[in-house]
Amino acid sequence: MNNLKLFKSLELPLALFYLFYFAMVGVFVIFMPKVLKDLGYSSIEIGAIYTTAPLMRFLLPFIFKNYIKLTHKVYFISLGATFLVTILFFLTINNFWSLLATSLLFGGAMGAALPFVETIAIEQIGKERYGKIRLWGSIGFALVAFILGNILKNYLTAFIFLSFTSFWTMIFGVILAKFDKHISIKNELEDNNSFSLKKYWAFWVSIFLFQFSFGGFYNFFTIYETSNGIALNIVSYLWIFGVLCEIVMLIFQGPLLAKFNLLTLLLLTTLSGVARWLMVAIFPKSIAIMMLAQATHALSFALYYTASIAYVYRLYTQKHLAQQFYLGISFGLGGAVGAIVSGFIYKFSPSGLFIFEAFIALVAAIMLIIHKKRREYVN
Repeated sequence: MNNLKLFKSLELPLALFYLFYFAMVGVFVIFMPKVLKDLGYSSIEIGAIYTTAPLMRFLLPFIFKNYIKLTHKVYFISLGATFLVTILFFLTINNFWSLLATSLLFGGAMGAALPFVETIAIEQIGKERYGKIRLWGSIGFALVAFILGNILKNYLTAFIFLSFTSFWTMIFGVILAKFDKHISIKNELEDNNSFSLKKYWAFWVSIFLFQFSFGGFYNFFTIYETSNGIALNIVSYLWIFGVLCEIVMLIFQGPLLAKFNLLTLLLLTTLSGVARWLMVAIFPKSIAIMMLAQATHALSFALYYTASIAYVYRLYTQKHLAQQFYLGISFGLGGAVGAIVSGFIYKFSPSGLFIFEAFIALVAAIMLIIHKKRREYVN
């Protein structure tokens, strides 16, 4: 552990954690659906498999609220288990039910790590500086998209990358824990039982619906585009372009977050998602329009995500728990429902799936308007 002394500043290990964590996510999100399809899994089976991990992320905050404190020990267990579960994918890939169980374990293992780290980041570097560190996660995502998009031949390659990135996520996650001493003590003194979702119900419905609208994109965009005649390596470049736009936003979003109301930013970025899904639905064969759609990732993901976690951080005193609920309700429940619903809709109408997602994103925007009217702005 003497190597920990090399990391006297928070920003380097935080950047490296984001780099490998989101590279790991990139392997799972971009290429695993294509791998599963090539192995003979149906769209419904793929949707079911991709429901389990986010579903666990949704359930975990309720467990932590009532039964478990998010201590360093629990955080370390989460990091170690994430790495070990990635190895299980090698052993369960050819059996649907075993793979489903492994995906469930994967979601549970990852559940505590990111909220723990996000709380450290917002607490110690602030929302204006946050994007310039978080962009390393986008770089990791883009690197995986570029590399695997050109060399992926079979599922073994994908799983090797998954295990490699999860290992380094674990290493830098352990290093980050030393920067959380005063936050974890404060968190343990807070009364998690006082945490209320009902008080701001329209906000929570909105973030659920907006992430729900991403279900078809994450699980079927690669399949959708290749089925419309776009080569796999070109699709990987579209993913990379979206991430590059995300990176630009993360670098320059500081003044926007400082100048504009967080809820206003959330509303505008949610509406950008409506336009994005309509473009994907109507013009899947146009690379130019797909690039335009991917460019909106700067708004519908990068700026939206930062504004969301900053807003949640201000809404609640239970910082770790609030971030767990944000990730659980959005990427967890929203991702789970989006995954399973997208599997059924895609089977009957691939383009209709993205029209449906545009409608869901519009309802999410309406929920934000309702939330704004129910409470004063948080500046």
